[in-house]
Amino acid sequence: MFRLHSLRARVALYFAAFGALLSVVMAVMVYQSAHDLSVRLVDETLNAELDDYIARRGRNPLSLPPATVTLQGYVREAGETDGVPDYLARLPPGRHEVRVGTLFYRAAVLDRDNTRYYLLYDISLKLKREQRFAQQLSIVAVAMTLLSTLLGIFLSGAAVAPVADLAARVRHRRPEDWDQPLAEHFHDREIEELAGVFDRQLSRMRAFMERERAFGADMSHELRTALAVILSATEVLLDDDKLNEKQKARVQRIERAARDMAELGTALLLMAREDHAQPGGGCRVAAVVEEAVEKQRHILASKPVAVDVQTDPELVVAADCGLVDILVSNLVRNAFSYTDAGSVTIHQDSRSLVISDTGRGLPGDAIDQAFLRHFRDMASTGAGIGLSLVKQICDRYGWQVRLESGEHQGTTVSVLFAR
Repeated sequence: MFRLHSLRARVALYFAAFGALLSVVMAVMVYQSAHDLSVRLVDETLNAELDDYIARRGRNPLSLPPATVTLQGYVREAGETDGVPDYLARLPPGRHEVRVGTLFYRAAVLDRDNTRYYLLYDISLKLKREQRFAQQLSIVAVAMTLLSTLLGIFLSGAAVAPVADLAARVRHRRPEDWDQPLAEHFHDREIEELAGVFDRQLSRMRAFMERERAFGADMSHELRTALAVILSATEVLLDDDKLNEKQKARVQRIERAARDMAELGTALLLMAREDHAQPGGGCRVAAVVEEAVEKQRHILASKPVAVDVQTDPELVVAADCGLVDILVSNLVRNAFSYTDAGSVTIHQDSRSLVISDTGRGLPGDAIDQAFLRHFRDMASTGAGIGLSLVKQICDRYGWQVRLESGEHQGTTVSVLFAR
């Protein structure tokens, strides 16, 4: 593919510019050489005719000057004032270009033995021939420019083909192929060296990712164990009738933070996988939505909030169901948590998921920051990672997420799934 801003286009452009410059220079040089040669031939003819006439006049003073189709001569003795046209009489000795009406002449003026000789050579036809020659040279220059452009396109394709091949191999390289070196596929020294740099960088990247993946797995395991203990303890404490409401609120805050941390660990593990899609063909969003609503419904146990759920079972996305569940659960939990009265509407169709509530909403200056990590409004009790995770998951799969809200006017979050 020939793209205007590609390396191949620039190489072809350089060829075209060089071809145009070379064509113009060559055309100017050829034209100037031909013109100089023509002038020199005319001058030699004038010199020869003058010498011949002066010799004849020396032998016979009554000899007439040349008078042919292309030559016309004049003689003026010292002291004479007529016999020579005014446009010639004013000329000093030497060679001159003279125009008479529509005709052009090359004039030779020579003084010898108190006599001035004038000889005109009609160059009108010669000038017309030079004009035609200049036009032909212009056509040749344009043709050479086009030829050099085509040659540049062809040669640039051959020149950048190894680079394009390297780019294609890097672009389509799968993680399981990272052990196979790229440099062995190329024999040009520069491309082989560039491929070697890619090989070394990929090797470092793979080693780094392996360390990160191992570290994440170990940390997740350790955190899950600790968080499971914390969650078990909070469940026991919440069932204790001896705790007052203030104490229970504190325990609930601990429980919420622990669940957020557990969810974050799960999300990080899932997002660390190279395979983005769910094994088996994809994830059915409707099932995830319905399950998330049921899991979070306890939040509304003591609230006068109506829940309206509409799903389309046909929507299947190429994503890990674990990540889809984290995304949907966060949005549902936020809607349930921050709506004290009114309604929560969850609508999922063949392309999108829209969750609207009549809760407290967000002030205008907080909407742009809602997807930032650790963002919390004044009424939040969480760790501020829910919407940040939602945004990261959407970015991973190329989905679009949009938030609309107003203080005391409720919130609407829309997720548009890529088809």
